[in-house]
Amino acid sequence: MYSKARLRVKITTLYLAIPTLLLTVVEPLVGNAHPKSKQTGEGYSNSLPLGQSNLSESRVSNSIAPGVVHTVITRGEKSERDSYTVDVTFKATFQEAQAVAKSLVAQGYQPRVEPILQRAADDPDIGPLGYLVRVGNFTTEADATDLQKQLTAAGYAGLRVVNTGEDGGKTTGPWVVNVLEIDPAQFQGELAPALATGIVPGNEPLTQLALRTKALAAVNGGYFVIGASDGTPGDLAGISIIGGKLVSEAVNGRTSLILPSGSGKNARVAALSSEVTVTADSGATRSVDGLNRKPGLIRGCGGVGGDVPTENPKHDFTCTDSSELIQFTPAFGQTTEPGEGAEVVLDASGQVIEFRVSRGGQIPSNGSVLSATGDAVQWLQTEAQPGTKIDIKARVLADEEELPIEETLGVINGGPGLLRNGKIKITAFTEGFHWQDNPEFYYRFGVRRNPRTLAGITATGKLLLVTVDGRQPGWSVGASFEESARIMRSLGATDAVNLDGGGSTTITINQQLINRPSDSTGERPIADAIEIQSGIQDE
Repeated sequence: MYSKARLRVKITTLYLAIPTLLLTVVEPLVGNAHPKSKQTGEGYSNSLPLGQSNLSESRVSNSIAPGVVHTVITRGEKSERDSYTVDVTFKATFQEAQAVAKSLVAQGYQPRVEPILQRAADDPDIGPLGYLVRVGNFTTEADATDLQKQLTAAGYAGLRVVNTGEDGGKTTGPWVVNVLEIDPAQFQGELAPALATGIVPGNEPLTQLALRTKALAAVNGGYFVIGASDGTPGDLAGISIIGGKLVSEAVNGRTSLILPSGSGKNARVAALSSEVTVTADSGATRSVDGLNRKPGLIRGCGGVGGDVPTENPKHDFTCTDSSELIQFTPAFGQTTEPGEGAEVVLDASGQVIEFRVSRGGQIPSNGSVLSATGDAVQWLQTEAQPGTKIDIKARVLADEEELPIEETLGVINGGPGLLRNGKIKITAFTEGFHWQDNPEFYYRFGVRRNPRTLAGITATGKLLLVTVDGRQPGWSVGASFEESARIMRSLGATDAVNLDGGGSTTITINQQLINRPSDSTGERPIADAIEIQSGIQDE
């Protein structure tokens, strides 16, 4: 028997043909690794636990500053077994997938139905995650794209051209991994999160951010809002603390990276929650729903105050709430998000100095603004007239214990957790990376290989910032959640977390991009980054 957490599937193909159905036997696999490396990575001689243990691997390391080492690892080679195919649909049941496949057969195609057996390691449900219907097996992407066009003309929608090397099963790679290792005992500079554009709204490429701040090295940071339909573009979709100031509320319960000091000392990985409350002179209290974002749109969910459809984390999904109280600080820029509602301006002491009958006013440089919609407007009208005082208290819990918010504290949102105390512990279901109403989401995000940005802490307190290039057959295929966990453990991490990845995965050294982002348009504008400053000032 194989444990659910480590179950991988050698793709089982159900070939539909008239008039018979041929079922190929399912062969479970433990990861993609040599059997000796199921748990500990033994048998790899310190090489990455990706593919078979005899794959070629090279490593080149350079010290870029005292206590900072960059290593680029290349492993494996393009597999002749990998090919391009067209994903037609993903269905929760075999019967649904079979119906689509029969329709394709009737139109002269030769579909395959592939069961996806791997669920999130902490998913309480059992059985197949779903069934994938595919057509075609091509050497070139262009041929697969031609088939996609034919199927679209035949009435099929939502088609994807994919490379099977990214499926999560056996492959020889290749993989390209960049590692920044920071040793706080030797590092003499500063390590901290930084906002793109310097404020919350807006995104910018990592190279531009690094150039603006003269960063020695940097990697992209946490999840964020891209489009205005999901909130404020640039808003961190999860917790952000920069210089000891809470910039964005948590997706409660989601694992993130904590940097208590500017040197990286005592860095840790933990599940974080935040709580912000306001108390009026009368003693009346109310929860603050969020910080520095458009009211009513909660990217990633995991909030408070009756969000719809859930207050649990749900990744890449936008929950809504028509009645919110949002705090805007100078980190948002000069003005709040405009719209119907009301807002009050607070000075540095919390005294109300202005009441506004609509949203979208100036943010004081030494104060904040409470912006209200729905029934929160009535609360401001009753409790926050000019001259009154509002006490705002923020609490952050790390693994359910209060985290001191000190001036040097930095936090970068992420998820799911990958390692705890040296063991693989992928908390994807708990942290909202599995959608029960759409199991295909976890397949695409966690089972398949994607570009990844990862952070981890070693037993000796070193910080590892790691990128894995992906979605580029012949260059690098990316990593699944489980492969990401095994990569981090093989590099020496005892605790690790997944950060934002995909097209956001970028790493710079001396303001130069050193990896290959996966977006066809090139480097993706991001919302925040983890920066390494050398500590050496220009003359």
